[in-house]
Amino acid sequence: MAAEIVNPRGDSATDSTTNSATDSAASGATSSATARAKGSATPATADAGSGADEPFDPAFALHRGGKMAISATVPVRDKDDLSLAYTPGVAKVCSAIAERPELVYDYTWKSQVVAVVTDGTAVLGLGDIGPEASLPVMEGKAILFKQFGGVDAVPLALATTDTDEIIETVVRLAPSFGGVNLEDIAAPRCFEIERRLQERLDIPVFHDDQHGTAVVTLAALRNAAKLTGRTLGELRAVISGAGAAGVAIAKFLLAAGLGDVAVADRKGIVSADRDDLTEVKRELAELTNRAGLSGSLEAALFGADVFIGVSGGTVPEPAIASMAPGAFVFAMANPHPEVHPDIAHRYAAVVATGRSDYPNQINNVLAFPGIFAGALQVRASRITESMKIAAANALADVVGDELAADYVIPSPFDERVAPAVTAAVAEAARAEGVARR
Repeated sequence: MAAEIVNPRGDSATDSTTNSATDSAASGATSSATARAKGSATPATADAGSGADEPFDPAFALHRGGKMAISATVPVRDKDDLSLAYTPGVAKVCSAIAERPELVYDYTWKSQVVAVVTDGTAVLGLGDIGPEASLPVMEGKAILFKQFGGVDAVPLALATTDTDEIIETVVRLAPSFGGVNLEDIAAPRCFEIERRLQERLDIPVFHDDQHGTAVVTLAALRNAAKLTGRTLGELRAVISGAGAAGVAIAKFLLAAGLGDVAVADRKGIVSADRDDLTEVKRELAELTNRAGLSGSLEAALFGADVFIGVSGGTVPEPAIASMAPGAFVFAMANPHPEVHPDIAHRYAAVVATGRSDYPNQINNVLAFPGIFAGALQVRASRITESMKIAAANALADVVGDELAADYVIPSPFDERVAPAVTAAVAEAARAEGVARR
C-alpha cells in the first residue's frame, strides 16, 4: 500500500520502506495527490460541489479520488510472473498454509496490515455522521499508519451501530489482518466492543481513541513532572470528560502510579454517591477519586496539580487560577481547547493542547503507529498494559535533555519517535509472553 501525506512545512514525505515496485506503482498517485493539493488539478469549485465563483479549497482538492491506494509489491510482467503470483504457483503456498496456519504471517500481508474499523458514530468533533462520511478520517488514519509506522492499514466503515453485529463482522474479517484498530466508535459501546473482540481474537485489538490518547498523555505528564521535580505519585489530576478518552486516561494514569484522579462529566464529578451512573462510570467511580470529591469540575480543580481536558466546552479562568502552584494544563479539545493557552500560561508551569499550532501537542499519531508496528513485529496476540506503558516511557524519553516547558512531548515529525516506540513495545511483548516470535 502506498500513501502520501503533506506535512505542515508544505513539503511531502512518502514512506521510505516501500520497494521499487511499490514506488513505481505509486508514483502517479503521489504526483497527482501533490498536484491536487497545490491546486493544479480539478478546479476546487467542482470538488466542493459549489458554484464556479467559489474560492479554491485545498481540502477538497486533496481528497478528490481518496487519499490512498492499494499497490502491488511484486511485478506481473509476463506469464512466468503470473504463474507464480497466481495459479498454479499460489496453490503451493495455500496448501502450505492449510497444513501450518501460522505460515499465513510469512506468505501473505497479514503480518503487516491493520484493519481500521469504525461505525461513524463519534468522528473527530463531528459526532455521529455515519460510515460514508467517516471514510475521509479513516483514510487519513491509514496513511498516518503508513507514514509514521511503516504499517499498512485498510479503512473499514461498517453500516451498523449494533454492538453484536460490529463484533461479529470484525471477527469474520480478522483472518485477513494482523491487528484491529477501532476508531471513532461512541462510548459506552466502544468499551464492550473492544473487550469482547480482545476475548475472541488472537491478534491485537486497540481502540485508539482510548489508549492512544492515554499513552501520549502519560508521556507528556511524566516529562512535565520531571521538569518540575515531582513524581506521578505526588500529583492529583482532574479530567474533564468521561467518554472513551477520559475513562481510558484515568485508568491508565492510575496504573502508571498517579497519586489520584477525579473525572467529571456533564453532571459533575463521577463519584460513588451518584445514582445516575452507567456501568462504566460506576466502575470508574470505584477506581478514581480517592479524595472523595463531589460537586462540579470547578470545585475539583481547587488545589489540583493537573487538568486534562477531553470534553470540549470552556473551563472558567478562576477555576484554573485556583489550581496548585506549578500546575499542568492539558486542554486537548479540538479545535477549541477547554482553556485557551494564553489563559493557561498565566497559571500553569506546563501547557499542552491537541492542536498543532501550539507547543506540546498531545497527538495520537505519536503512539498508535509505533505500538502496532511493535506488536506486529513480534506477532503479539494482544496489546497489554505493560506494552502501552513501555510505549509511553519510550515516547517521553525521546525528549531527553531537550526537556523544557514548551517541549515535554516530541513532534509527530520527529523521526526518532516511531522506532523508539516500536522497539519498546516489541521488547515489552516478549517480556510479558504475548509475542509469538
